Amino acid sequence: MRGWLHEPEAASGRGLVITHGAGSNCESPLLRAVAEAFAGAGYYVLRCDLPYRQLRAKGPPFPGMAARDREGLRRAMEAMREIATGRVILGGHSYGGRQASMLAAELPDDDPALADALLLLSYPLHPPRKPEQLRTGHFSLLRTPALFVHGTRDPFGSIEEVREALRAIPARNRLVEAAGNLGHELSPTIAPAILREAECFGNA
Repeated sequence: MRGWLHEPEAASGRGLVITHGAGSNCESPLLRAVAEAFAGAGYYVLRCDLPYRQLRAKGPPFPGMAARDREGLRRAMEAMREIATGRVILGGHSYGGRQASMLAAELPDDDPALADALLLLSYPLHPPRKPEQLRTGHFSLLRTPALFVHGTRDPFGSIEEVREALRAIPARNRLVEAAGNLGHELSPTIAPAILREAECFGNA
């Protein structure tokens, strides 16, 4: 595990573990902005690099090694559980969010690393221009409440496609359309809105 821990001035006991997309790292402007917004609201925030990014500074994830990336997220969750005393959210942007959701689908209900909720930013529903290659096989196994934040111009899945895919998730879920015709990268400026949506979702 490698990353940065944001400690709030007035801790609420809640926590957030968040990670990056396939071509990025934990220093991405979006992750930094989200971490600062949540820390400002009293969350302990761990923004971390996935194992493949720890092995090389650039390039996509290693084919066939996604399980190792999920193990890295599991360890990050275990570390957060030692700090946070309340609700813990696991999230990520794109590939990071996909691995977070897959980890949640794999873990038993009594596993301490299981998140209380998922925050999935720009979930990569399918590769651009390949809508038949859906990445949703595990959705029917999700028991963890999941909040999806998605741009209206995201080539990895339209709002309509994401909304239809979420019907397969038995757990409570919600789709938030990112304002401003945003694409897959979203924008750091929407971090306060992401925090508001996550707070409302958690209190529902």
